[in-house]
Amino acid sequence: MIIGLVIVAGLLLTGPEAAAQCSICTKTAQQLGEGPAKGMNSGILYLAFAPMAIIGFLAYRWIKNNRQA
Repeated sequence: MIIGLVIVAGLLLTGPEAAAQCSICTKTAQQLGEGPAKGMNSGILYLAFAPMAIIGFLAYRWIKNNRQA
């Protein structure tokens, strides 16, 4: 199970760029130019990783506990 999670995380990190910007962030990124816009998008994805990791951990624990019952 953990190996599967590591593989999925690796695939997500090496995948194509994701469009993780809201409409306000998109307008700001368009004004900054291409280089800073890519950095901004990477920062948004970086900040989104922690909540997703917590949700994934909680889901893993929930599934693990339900299988034992």
